[in-house]
Formats: sequence, structure tokens, C-alpha cells
Amino acid sequence: MTLGFPQPDLPVKQRSNSIFMLIDGILTLALIAIFVAVYVISVKSARKSYKEYCRMKRFPKKNLAETANGAFPIVGLAPCVVLLLVFVVVPLVFSVAVAFTNYSAPNHITPNNTVDWVGVQNFKDLMGGGSNWSKGFARIATWTLVWGVLSTATCYFGGLLVAVTLRQSKIRLKGVFQFIFILPYAVPSVITMLVWKNMLNGKFGIVNRTLQALGWLSPETAIPWLSNPTLAQVMCVVLNLWAGFGYFMMLTTGTMTAISEDLYEAARIDGANNSQILRKITLPLVLYQTMPLIIMSFTHNINNFGAIFFLTGGTPAVADSTTTNAGGTDLLVTWIYKLTITLMKYNYASVIAVLIFLVLAPFAVYQFMNTKAYKEGEV
Repeated sequence: MTLGFPQPDLPVKQRSNSIFMLIDGILTLALIAIFVAVYVISVKSARKSYKEYCRMKRFPKKNLAETANGAFPIVGLAPCVVLLLVFVVVPLVFSVAVAFTNYSAPNHITPNNTVDWVGVQNFKDLMGGGSNWSKGFARIATWTLVWGVLSTATCYFGGLLVAVTLRQSKIRLKGVFQFIFILPYAVPSVITMLVWKNMLNGKFGIVNRTLQALGWLSPETAIPWLSNPTLAQVMCVVLNLWAGFGYFMMLTTGTMTAISEDLYEAARIDGANNSQILRKITLPLVLYQTMPLIIMSFTHNINNFGAIFFLTGGTPAVADSTTTNAGGTDLLVTWIYKLTITLMKYNYASVIAVLIFLVLAPFAVYQFMNTKAYKEGEV
């Protein structure tokens, strides 16, 4: 029920380590769950044997081969279940449990100090009241949702527009253009974002220097591409579009090749123009085929750590940055990184992780339930 008591008289290494106690408790619960599962399986097996005994007035005789065949599914799945429980379920439960503690610097870091249960106080600090923490959380959560929607929509419809243009136009060497457009997506995002970060630097970036050399900007003027909060957010969306539209271009191109040419021919005979064909035939069929991937892309962008961290690092600073250490372009996932690495506010980071899971889990379930394997009952 507790995570240790303060023991200032003992050396640090001999004091109660609250985090170890929490992990040990969760592992103990996992072992109890395994024991209960084995117990239930044993009782069901015994009841089945008892029913056979009542029917035949004697215990059924089974040779070793029959026993091995009956137990094979359980024996085969048992190691996977145990590993899944220890390496997946236990860490997840631990992360959730930390959200209900005061595990944070400077007064509750083990083993020098103890960690205590605080209930839902961390959730109240982040989601209620007028503190800088709650204001920062509301600002970052809003921007994260806006980022997820805009980055997904721009990449998808940008790739779709390019794919339709290449398909309906009479441009030669379409494969060359497709190869060029896919290059930004093929290059690792770390390199891409770091290069753009230097190019958009307000002082020595090549973009501002080029504009100044062309006379479009005075030598004393520089556009704050990544130092103005609003403009930095816009540039994050634009550069994510530049780096990600190639994926959806190839995806929608492959989807459009599966559409029968008879549909297009019938539409042209009926007098439909290219715009009507796009709106009435191509777009509905492509959306139907790619909707699960759009949802997957949205969940990916919500947790797109690299696109923000390597481009802006979460900067520029805003009003609550002094307290929360979160900049104007930080997403919830990059804020979690700063809370754990810099501020050591593990309790707040766990709260945010739990909230992200509650938001994204329905999308993941929806995507899984719309898979062909699930609908046909193969899983």
C-alpha cells in the first residue's frame, strides 16, 4: 500500500527504493495472474475429467500422445504469454502507476527520497486550474491535435493531387518525376530536418541570405522562420508536407491503378469532365481504400517526435516555457521527452502518456476492426 518510508538515518543505498518497490509489486501481481490462469486451466481440465468419470464410471485412459496433443496449444503459447506479460504489460502498468505518484525532482527522486501516492492530483494539476502547467498543457494539446490534422491532411491531399496530375496529364517520363518526388520521403527525416533547420536560420540561413541577395529583403531584415511561434508552426506543417507527400503519392497511384478504366470511359461518354471524374469516381474510391492508412498516419503524426525535435527542438520560447520547459512548437511527445530528461517530472510525463493513449487507442481499435482479417473472422 505504501512505497516506503523516509529513512534519513540510513546510507542512501540502504534506504527503501520506492520505484523498485513499485516494480516488484507489479511483477508480483503479474505472477499472481499467471498462477490464477494456471489454476483455472487445471480446474477446467479436472472438471472435464470428472464429467467423463461420471459418464463412464471410470477415469478415461489417455496415452502420452493424446495428452501431449491436448496440452500442445497451451504449452506452445505459454512462453509468448509470459514474455508479453513481463515485457509489455508490466511496463505499461508501471507507466500508468507513476501517473498517480509524486515521482519528480527535486524532492521525490529515489533512492535519496521516497515516492508517494497522490491519487489524481497530477491530472488536476495539468487539466484543471489556472497554473502555468495547466495552461501549457492546454496549449500543447491543442497544437498537437492541430498538427496531427494538418500534417495528415496536407500530406494526403498533396500526394493525391500530384498522383492525379501525373496520371491524367500527358507528361512523358512520369517515372522520373515520381522518383524525384519520392526522394524527400526516402531520405532519413533526421537529415532532412537538420538541413532545413540550418537553411531557415534567421541569421545565417541560406533562405534569408538568398532573399537578401535578390533584393527582396533588406540586409538588415530577416524573416524569423523558426523563431516566431506562429510562423514556426506553419513551417513545421509545410516541411512535413515536403517530406511526406511522396509516400501518399505512391500509395494513391497504386490505388488508382486498380480502378477499372471502364468507369472512366463510361464517365467520359456521359460528358463528365476531369474535375467531375476526380470528385465522383477517383476520390471516393481512393478514400475508401486508403482510409485505414489515413487513420494510421494521423496516429503517427500525433507521436511524430523527429519532425519537431530535429527541426525546431520545440522552440521558440513562449510565456509558460520558463515553468514547463515547453516551446511554441512542442508536441505532447516532445514535451514528455523534456519532462523526463530535463525536468525529471516523471509523474507529469506519465499523465501525458496516459492521456495520449486514451486518445489514440480508439483510432487503433477502429483501424484494427476495419481490417479484412478481422471482418472475415481470421483472428
